[in-house]
Amino acid sequence: MLDLVVLGLHFFICFLVSLAIWRGPKDVDLHSSDTETVEREPDGLILIGKEDDIKKSQRITAKVNGREVVVFYHEGKFHAMDSRCYHEGGPLCLGEIEDINGQACIICPWHKYRITLETGEGLYEGINPLEPSPTPQWQSKGVKQRIHKVTIDNGNVYVSPPDLSVSFDSDYFADKYKNSGGLAMEKQSNSQAAE
Repeated sequence: MLDLVVLGLHFFICFLVSLAIWRGPKDVDLHSSDTETVEREPDGLILIGKEDDIKKSQRITAKVNGREVVVFYHEGKFHAMDSRCYHEGGPLCLGEIEDINGQACIICPWHKYRITLETGEGLYEGINPLEPSPTPQWQSKGVKQRIHKVTIDNGNVYVSPPDLSVSFDSDYFADKYKNSGGLAMEKQSNSQAAE
């Protein structure tokens, strides 16, 4: 009988958590980042924000043609990529940046996938079992995350619209979360509530 009470209480708490997430705030602070409305310039570039503002916050998210893009400022360089991880759509804007073999990588907060900021390659640590003493080494899965070209002009940061004639794994989640930036935050809140 006690098991049924505990199980019923568990389902009730899960229901309350899901209700709170569903009805919760829609504008969420994205870990020192902002979601901005962007303007299209005559040459096709999309204004993301002021260079100094992005340098201070280290990252910012913005909508580019309806898809959410995150712009990072790391070690003197700007990098832009789809903000949803190619693996499961995790919010890369919340990830930590780590150096792996001289490459700056964003670590997806959901499943710890590593993606290079420069090229969008997915990295994994693997071994060659044919070696006498196999040691793990970082290897590339290939380019998985769409990277966007960043241009700096007169103190403004611009991103080029994506060339959709070439597809990347991250396109699936960029399209899935298009025009609904809060979905990844809801999944994260769900994960935290379950812990």
